[in-house]
Amino acid sequence: MAAPDTKPIRVFLLDDHRSILWGLEKLIESATPAMRVVGSATNCGDALKLLAGAAPDVILLDMDLGAENGLDAIPQLMAESAARILILTGLRDKTLLDQAVLAGAYGVVEKEATAETILTAIARVHEGQLWLDRATTGRIFVEFSRAGAASAADPEQQGIATLTNREREIIAATVTHVGATAKVIAAELLMSEHTLRNHLTSIYDKLGVVNRLGLFAYAHQHGLDTLSS
Repeated sequence: MAAPDTKPIRVFLLDDHRSILWGLEKLIESATPAMRVVGSATNCGDALKLLAGAAPDVILLDMDLGAENGLDAIPQLMAESAARILILTGLRDKTLLDQAVLAGAYGVVEKEATAETILTAIARVHEGQLWLDRATTGRIFVEFSRAGAASAADPEQQGIATLTNREREIIAATVTHVGATAKVIAAELLMSEHTLRNHLTSIYDKLGVVNRLGLFAYAHQHGLDTLSS
């Protein structure tokens, strides 16, 4: 668990079942001081009103919100908060879950997973890692590759052309150390973690991707995974 002087991971819960919210709150309380719940909601509308004040690091999102679709909530949540989204679901629809990752979620964890697994997933996503099994990662990579091949020419080349040499170095390092934390990659690049995140935000905007998995697939598709000599 986190050291006493480490800031706790701030978690926001979004699930339409109050019993599930209660159980998740108790689970996260058990991980104090490493993490704590800073807010919860049973629908997207209420969540959007609370996010600014809650300032979460991670949003734990149920894909099935009753009358609402969790997939539709992702872009709205991302627009209102810098928090990373982790999907907590009982759904077996792999296509829908893949779409959630493509929309910007950092990973998927099943509701029947062990308490330890759920807490670990939250911690890893907070560190900037993706929480996906190999099968899901493979499917997502294929989707990114197909999308890249379908639109392979023009606007993408314009985005690539705007990359600075330093941004290209960051892309290559991020792809080479795909499973590493942002802290490790920043150390490799001799910069602070905050500076790295700022650079990545700029890179994502220029290339039209939403997370490190998207950057990984994009870099391989367009030859940005290594630096030219």
